[in-house]
Amino acid sequence: MRSGRRFTAVIQLGIRRVLGRLTITASTRVLLSAAGVALAVMLMTTVSGVALGLATQGTVQSDDVDYWIVPDDNGKSTAALAVGGAQLGDVHSTAAQLQTDERIEFATPVQLRVVNLQNKATGTEEYVLAIGVIPQHESNSIAGLPLRGMTPGDPYYANGSYNGQWTGEAILSDAAAELLGVSRNDELTIRSGGTTRELQALNVSQADLSSGAGPIPVVVLHLSELQAVAGGTDADLADQILVSTDDARLKPHLEQLVPGTTVVSRSGVSSPDLSTSDLSLAVGLTAFVTAIVVGVLFVGTMMGLEVMADRNELAVLAAIGYSSRSRAVLVLTETVTVSLVGGIVGVGLGGLGMVLFNQFATQYFGVESVAAFSPFLLLYGVLVALLIGLIAAPYPILVSQRTSVSEVLG
Repeated sequence: MRSGRRFTAVIQLGIRRVLGRLTITASTRVLLSAAGVALAVMLMTTVSGVALGLATQGTVQSDDVDYWIVPDDNGKSTAALAVGGAQLGDVHSTAAQLQTDERIEFATPVQLRVVNLQNKATGTEEYVLAIGVIPQHESNSIAGLPLRGMTPGDPYYANGSYNGQWTGEAILSDAAAELLGVSRNDELTIRSGGTTRELQALNVSQADLSSGAGPIPVVVLHLSELQAVAGGTDADLADQILVSTDDARLKPHLEQLVPGTTVVSRSGVSSPDLSTSDLSLAVGLTAFVTAIVVGVLFVGTMMGLEVMADRNELAVLAAIGYSSRSRAVLVLTETVTVSLVGGIVGVGLGGLGMVLFNQFATQYFGVESVAAFSPFLLLYGVLVALLIGLIAAPYPILVSQRTSVSEVLG
């Protein structure tokens, strides 16, 4: 019990010594150590927030959809990379073939493109995510946007000639309408790759599609009309096909019908916000490794120098009876405490960094909330700071053990 009290007293002494150096004596080396950890954790928290925001699933959801048919290398991508990635061809015919199956309630191809959308009345223009679909007679929704009121089918497609009736019908999300300052029945101009066409805002609703903590500005229109503007008419391209069915045994049939694709079921998507994206994992892992390396180098070097400068006090502690083990625990406590202080500051700065990053992305790229905040990031940052302190501690401990009482005190 006595050894336990002594151990606790040593830890308390180490914490008080660090706090005193940070607030009273203002030791440059201790401040630099804490600042190094704070910088590393801040960058890690900000980048991890971006990775969390990127980890949105690459499929566009509908309330009625049970399966998503996506190209093989699109099934594991984020929503950001799904735009312009691998695509499916001859999608109108494929969807029509799927519709002949009595087990399927509806099937629609989906094309995702980033386009320039302009309010004709005010001239305000923004880049938004355009989703091209084939509306059904039944009332359904895509990405949370109800398609009611849109002309059923895809009139402009005209059996592949792309010279049918141009409806110009567009469903806007609240985020897109707010950016452009448009409301129902307002006239719009859509541009992509040098092609310009006219649209009309048929309705404005709240979308479910988001990246991170905020909504993505979205416009939904007929598939062939988006293909005509953004490309895809030559091979009748789309990014995925959404299928609604009550038959749980349909998945093998879908995989055989469209070779070279991945069929994802609703039950296979564990969360509407997260995916197994290789990109987000790589970004998060890179941020973690960088934080560990930078933090350990800062703390290990600076605390080692601090111990060397503190040799007199360590020698006095040894002279009054502090064992080698107690001095090692003291240095370990000081190193970990410095890291934790830096980690707490870094988490706060990281949260501010995410806010600034999102503002930058919104102002210059028209994309809202790329970085996502989660309470998990707070705990994550503090735990990484603790790990930095534990990894960096052996070096200053080794330096402290080389302190000779006779040499220092004469």
